[in-house]
Amino acid sequence: MVFEPEERLGEELSMFSSVLSAAIMGVECFPVRVEADVSDGLPMFNMVGYLTSQVREAQDRVKTAMRNMGIALPPKRGTINLSPGDLRKDGPAFDLPIAAAILTALGYLEEVMVKDVLIVGELSLDGTVHPVSGILAMVDKAKELGCRACVLPKENWREGNIIQGIPVAGVSTLKETIEMLRSGDFERFQRENPVGEVFYREPEYSLDFDEIQGQEAVKRAAVVAAAGFHNLLMIGPPGAGKTMVARRLPTIMPLPSLEECIEISRIYSIAGLLPADSPLMVTRPFRAPHHTLSPQALAGGGRIPRPGEITLAHRGILFLDELTEFSRVSLEILRQPLEDRQILIARAMGSFCFPANCMVVAAMNPCGCGYFPDMNRCTCRPGDISKYLRKISGPLLDRMDICVEAGAVKYQDIASKRKKGPSSADLRKEITRVHKTQEDRFRGTEIRFNSQIPGSELETFCPVEKQGRELLEKAYKKMNFSIRGYHRILKTARTIADLEGEEILLKRHIGEAICYRKADKKYWNI
Repeated sequence: MVFEPEERLGEELSMFSSVLSAAIMGVECFPVRVEADVSDGLPMFNMVGYLTSQVREAQDRVKTAMRNMGIALPPKRGTINLSPGDLRKDGPAFDLPIAAAILTALGYLEEVMVKDVLIVGELSLDGTVHPVSGILAMVDKAKELGCRACVLPKENWREGNIIQGIPVAGVSTLKETIEMLRSGDFERFQRENPVGEVFYREPEYSLDFDEIQGQEAVKRAAVVAAAGFHNLLMIGPPGAGKTMVARRLPTIMPLPSLEECIEISRIYSIAGLLPADSPLMVTRPFRAPHHTLSPQALAGGGRIPRPGEITLAHRGILFLDELTEFSRVSLEILRQPLEDRQILIARAMGSFCFPANCMVVAAMNPCGCGYFPDMNRCTCRPGDISKYLRKISGPLLDRMDICVEAGAVKYQDIASKRKKGPSSADLRKEITRVHKTQEDRFRGTEIRFNSQIPGSELETFCPVEKQGRELLEKAYKKMNFSIRGYHRILKTARTIADLEGEEILLKRHIGEAICYRKADKKYWNI
């Protein structure tokens, strides 16, 4: 099929056009104007606008795709500008808007056809449109800008349709793009391709909490951690079930709200990690990176910073197994995000703020051989044990709300036909109730969970009975807690009280919260 320019009565063909697209920087989306100018002169194709090599390669892909789609390009001078010029553009998503801008400048499309339409997509040499990453953020930006429609790759269509309130058209080829823009009936496209699927659905888990044998103290600590979104550190010998508990934590966490699902999916869309079978993340993320990961992979980085593991765990769990095997530099990166719930990365081109509101769960052995303080099995010298534990700095340890000891599982817990404990579904109901309590308590504030209560609000949200105050004072003086540790005891006690349905923090709540700070004192004071 050979395309011809649209006939325009009473006016000459415009040789300039502008098409709206978008660029991703960090986890934010910015509008980009793709401007095309075609004029007389030496036949050439020039692109400007602070472009990476990937974007500059678009000129060859676009020209070849047009030729193979039967579109004749006149021997003229073409200039493409991607505005604003101080925003770095990267990736192949500008291929389709560049093609649309050229087609508009040449008269194949009317200016009104592309006005207020956001276009993204990668082109192959035969004119096929390929999917790109970051669609959720781009469609959301288009809605924010008041665009009348979005045109994007058909393989990204289901993802783009998650954002309601703006028509989204999926195209497979450059030919379909031209036909779609010429028709302008985006609502008809929506009627022909309705969103018939319900993406927000109950997930199915292959793991269950009732499979864990013994370790009642660890399971209790895990429930408290999940209920208040507290950081959790488990210390114990190999094979005690630490990893088993951690991997079942997502099964007892309440499902994220639809807004949280979109927020999580937006990050994964930008990172290009959305599941192929669903454009919406309906469960809380669980990231378990290997201990060999670099500091940049944990925090986020690269020439143009991309989300790291701590951002990919946003609204979910970041599990650090074999904590002492991580590099000291990688672990120390966690200190600031654990306090601020975000991570700021500075580069020459600007600063990037990545969300990092995750629950950190860590597991480690108490020594190199793994069996301290069982001196019948431990083969480490006291100096070696101390050196091993010192891999975890005091400031990082102080940021772990709950530190629990996972001892070796007793034989009777394995061999006896015991009654199974609460299932993940039962625990999830209880924790969902506690999350609802916190939601009601913190309504109207930026606080979501007990672990996020600022020190200035502890007196308001964590009232303590007299006996509990006395116990807290004795523990503070005897165990030399820091102010941060003192605050985290109150926050943990608040969650324990919520699990029991109590408004006032009682002595037993304070006592249990203090016990969760004793394990670190036991090991790190040797």
